[in-house]
Parts: sequence; structure tokens; C-alpha cells
Amino acid sequence: MTVRRPAPGDLEPIERASLDELRALQLERLRHTLRHAYDNVAPTRAKFDAHGVHPDDLRTLDDLAKFPFTTKADLRDHYPFGLFAVPRERIARIHASSGTTGKPTVVGYTLRDIETWADLVARSIRAAGGRPGDIVHVAYGYGLFTGGLGAHYGAERAGCTVVPMSGGQTEKQIQLITDFRPDIIMVTPSYMQTLIDAMEQAGLDPAASSLRVGIFGAEPWTQAMRESIERRAGLDAVDIYGLSEVMGPGVANECIETKDGPVIWEDHFWPEIVDPVTGKPVPDGEPGELVFTTLTKEALPMIRYRTRDLTRLLPPTARSMRRMGRITGRSDDMLIIRGVNVFPSQIEEVIVRVPGLAPHYQLIVDKQGHLDTLAVHVELDAQADHDEATRAQAARALEHQIKTLVGVSTRVEVSPPFALERVTVGKAKRVIDRRPKD
Repeated sequence: MTVRRPAPGDLEPIERASLDELRALQLERLRHTLRHAYDNVAPTRAKFDAHGVHPDDLRTLDDLAKFPFTTKADLRDHYPFGLFAVPRERIARIHASSGTTGKPTVVGYTLRDIETWADLVARSIRAAGGRPGDIVHVAYGYGLFTGGLGAHYGAERAGCTVVPMSGGQTEKQIQLITDFRPDIIMVTPSYMQTLIDAMEQAGLDPAASSLRVGIFGAEPWTQAMRESIERRAGLDAVDIYGLSEVMGPGVANECIETKDGPVIWEDHFWPEIVDPVTGKPVPDGEPGELVFTTLTKEALPMIRYRTRDLTRLLPPTARSMRRMGRITGRSDDMLIIRGVNVFPSQIEEVIVRVPGLAPHYQLIVDKQGHLDTLAVHVELDAQADHDEATRAQAARALEHQIKTLVGVSTRVEVSPPFALERVTVGKAKRVIDRRPKD
């Protein structure tokens, strides 16, 4: 690929700051964040007090390990606005993502938070090789999901022309790429592969398109997938990382000149790697669970948020900040299906709402072409009618409920009572993941 290397003037001063300068800024911002959360978020103050810690106890960055973690359970327990650190009237926007129950994980932003978010996505686009005047085709979903609007505002802040396509409508996506000739596409890597397939089926050469950079995120992807996309589409593929609870896309991004793992924008997010069992921090380079503390968030400061992503911290290369290694898995049971976070417990909650179904199920995750698929195998309750019509009606009802409440399309198979395998020892095997590991 032809790589556009950044000129020195393209970098913000913090991107080439010395380690001492960066650590001093992080310590100052971390102290402010701890105090802001303690003074304005009652559940956080109660948790700090229960752990016997106070913001004044932070004298060095290493002291953060004394403070308690934040998890998805905290967001769920204080749904919807209980962890906001500013009055509701100051919240300029609300986003949400799937939680472990039917209630979504709600996040809020002040106007300043949205400005910061736009700045960081713009920085990410510049790191990926984007420049003012480039046309950016945004094929992430718009709405409560942070991907579409996060990419959109960042691309505008970077001085780019935005095509707000959103997801789906593959034929229209290809038409607009052909007609508008965008330079950059922001989309999930699996859907990019679908677009490439569709182009080829339409008699088009993906490598001959105007696209020269793909900024891919919202789901894990492999080096083999990167190489395949780059070869077939003739572009540079870079990784963007983010999660709603911490901000959205733009927490970290690969640099096009190295493509050696997303650079964490450490002036806004303090990363840790902890042992997923003990919760103890591990040294840089060692594998473990990624934990983030926000350094500049006003509406929803996150203190030691457990992402559940398993990775490691790598030394700086193209920028002065550390990089993330490839995500190798998760420390919980969350599945990522076409960019949607899905927990088996969510599916279970929906199943028990459908009349005539027993609370026994199995999830089969696979790939159809390049896209993840999710099949739900359930069985009828022993007291229900067992005829084919009843099973078909229950399947349709469950598919509709899962799509409505969880946000992912599924194929439901309803079997007669006692058809699914039972376990007598240990946990039931709820998930069978048939997706290729490489």
C-alpha cells in the first residue's frame, strides 16, 4: 500500500511529548477526575469510602491501584443517570449500548465531552492518514450506538467531507462509493469484506475504487483479515478502538506508518492491565484485562473501568504514547455479533418472556461469508402444544423479541421438550462458537 506519512506539523505537541511531560499531565488530570467523581457522584463516593480511599490518597499514578474498579454492573445498578457527575440539564447527548440485562448501558456527554470526543476521533483519522478535504464514507450505524456519530463528528473536526451512510443497504453503499469517490471508509471489518464481495459480484474491482484507507473497529479482527482486505481492496487497513462506557470510538487508533497496534490517547485515558482473576496490576508487556480511567470526562468519569478485553500494553513507537496489543479474547461471556454486544444472559431473559418456551437454550455463533451469525436453539415447555405450528410461532416471536430488545438478528430453532443436552456436572454449555480463530 502507499502510505502517507505524517509531517511534523500534522502532530499535536502531546503526540511527541516527553515521558515526563506526559506523566505530569496525566497525574494532574487524574487527581482532578478522582475529586470530580468523589464530589459529584454519590455511588462513587460511597464506594471509595467503603474501600477506605480518598482522592487525596493519589500521590503518584501507581496509587490508582488502591481505588476500586467500576464495572458494567455499576452502570446497570444506577440506571439510567445515577453515575452522571453533572446535573442532567448539562447533558448534551445520551448514547447507550447493550448491557447484561434488558436495560442498556447508558452514557452521557456534556458539550465539552462531545468536543473532546470529536478532537480525539479527528486525531485518530489523522493517525490513519486522513487529511482535510478527504471524503470519509461512514458506514457505522447511527443512533444510540456511538460508532456512527462518533466517526461523523470526528471526521468533520478533521476537516473532512462526511458521507453519513450508516449501516446496511449494501448496493447503495457501493453506488455511493463509486459515485462520490471517498478516500476513507469507517466501518466494521466484517462488513468491509461483505462490500468487497458485493463489488466483485457486481463486476467491479474493489482495488480500483477511490478508497485508500479503511478505519475498522467495533469488533475484533485478525492480521489475516487485515491482509485479505488490503490485498483485495487496495487500501491501508488500520484499527480503531473504543467503547461507549469510556467514550466511544477514538480511545485508541493505529498509525498508518507503523500499523503495529492502536496508540492509546493517554492524555485522555489512563490504561492499566490487571490480572483478570486477582485484579492486581501487571507490568507492561504482560497479558491481562484492559482497564481504563478517563482523565477529562465531565458527564461520566470512569474510574478503573474493567473493559473485559484481554490484551497487553506495548511501548510507544510512532507516537509518545503506549499501544494496545491485539485483543485475544474477553474475561466475561460477552459475544460481539456484527458490532453488537450480546450476553447469553440477555438472550435468556428474552426466552423466559415468550410463552410456551422452556428456559433451556444454546447459542451457536458462526460465520456466513464474512459476517457473524447467531442461531438460538431452544425447546418447548413440556406443557405446551408440540405441533409444528406452535414451534414456528414461538420461533418468530423469539426472533422478534431478540431483535427488538437485544438489537441483533438471529435464527431461532425451536425443538420438542428435552431435546437439548442436559448437564449433570458443572455449567451448562450455553455458547458454541464455530467462528475461525485465525
